[in-house]
Amino acid sequence: MEPKQIRAGYLVKKRSLLNSWKVVWVVLSDDGVEFYAKMTDSTPKGMIPLKGATLTSPCQDFGRKMLVFKVAPKGHQAHFFQASHLEERELWTKDIKRTMACLERGMKFTRKSTRRSIRLPETVNLSEMYNAMRNKDSGLEEMTLEQDKSTFNHCFTGCMVIDWLVSAERARNRQEALMLAIGLLNEGFLQPAGELSKTAAESKTESTLLDQPDAIYYFADSGFYSEGNSSDDEVLLNEEFRGVIVKQGCLLKQGHRRKNWKVRKFTLRDDPAYLHYYDPTKDAEEPLGSVHLRGSVVTALEYVPDAKKSEVEGNLFEIITSNEVHYFLQATTENERKEWIQAIQVVSKTGK
Repeated sequence: MEPKQIRAGYLVKKRSLLNSWKVVWVVLSDDGVEFYAKMTDSTPKGMIPLKGATLTSPCQDFGRKMLVFKVAPKGHQAHFFQASHLEERELWTKDIKRTMACLERGMKFTRKSTRRSIRLPETVNLSEMYNAMRNKDSGLEEMTLEQDKSTFNHCFTGCMVIDWLVSAERARNRQEALMLAIGLLNEGFLQPAGELSKTAAESKTESTLLDQPDAIYYFADSGFYSEGNSSDDEVLLNEEFRGVIVKQGCLLKQGHRRKNWKVRKFTLRDDPAYLHYYDPTKDAEEPLGSVHLRGSVVTALEYVPDAKKSEVEGNLFEIITSNEVHYFLQATTENERKEWIQAIQVVSKTGK
């Protein structure tokens, strides 16, 4: 029987021989992971058998790359993948873990039966805790804080994290809450902002998160940004990043000059309404470009006029900005295209 496809999408993969990273199309099936140079390729560049393999997530072997996970097949070289955002990494690693558990037990992949077969102990679910902490009504309040002549936006202190965990009855006392907070930090759900919190996070001690009012942190998927003694141009640029992140992910984008198509990481922000795009293989915080979405129009397309069918086909959409700049993009599925179009439509109307 043909292997059952469980998940597919763009990930960034570390090359085996070179110390560099490349975007690949990855397919998880019920017997292994295949990766392709392009989504349209029929022959994979490689295959990773999952029976007997180990999964490490997060994998912190690469410094600033916070969203890496490692798949190490039994008796073979390990493979390193990087997701575009935290939720994506969680979805991939959960399905890979379930696939590995099913293979060990000789079972078919089904999410319900896998949960029963693993029989997870009644321990803490950090992913669920993170979502509760981010709840707009009952979660941890994000603030604007000043420290060392810098202003940190959409953030909170280590004390506030511990206070919330205790008040929300996630922990019985501050010591227990600190252990949970350290887990959230080590798993990449929380990120250090100031020098004090960064130094603690990079230390080799157990207390990588500090229960202190001057230790600053932020949510991994928030609209965090900092301001210091910057020029007027930098302040103007920072304005683009004030909005809360609405949606993230990788899409195929057509270049304006060469008309070639490349995978880019996109971050959609609301109020102000901006769509920023990045090179997913780089760690640079500065985007390659930005699209001001206020007053823009987004529509689904059957084809792009100057694109070859062999180059790109299906799930296309177009953004036309208020000053009539055209952006052509391709999602990986019809459902993903609908989600992006709906999200952009909302932001273009509500964001300034």
